[in-house]
Amino acid sequence: MDTEWSTEALMNPPPQSTEHMILFHSNGWDKGLSPEEMQRIMSQTMAWFDRLYKEGKAKAAQPLFEVGKYVSGKAGNTVSDGPFAESKETIGGYLMLNVDNFDEAVEIAKGWPLLECGSIAEVRPVAPECPSFKLIREQMQHAAA
Repeated sequence: MDTEWSTEALMNPPPQSTEHMILFHSNGWDKGLSPEEMQRIMSQTMAWFDRLYKEGKAKAAQPLFEVGKYVSGKAGNTVSDGPFAESKETIGGYLMLNVDNFDEAVEIAKGWPLLECGSIAEVRPVAPECPSFKLIREQMQHAAA
């Protein structure tokens, strides 16, 4: 099986991609902060989100609860609790962007106020379709030709 396409797609997002997702990784960002410091950071965060919506760059955003389940195995027969309290960080939310390119999405992520509290913003381009499905479709078309 030729994996060159999928490796290339992962390393170099398609230039036509305008949708990008920021995944917010955080665990205990507020530990050790005073109520005033927490309020300041949350006010900055809300202003950051509001600005992105007003500029038409933010499409959707939601926080996530810290509870969840991991489903794995054939037919989803393995279900376990997660995320785990001992994990270094959890995904606390997401922001879907509609911007010109990957670099612009990264620049937006750099402005997230919780970065100063040790949180991490992961920026990912949204693929127009599943790379594996595209590869299989292309292989089938090639085999049929």
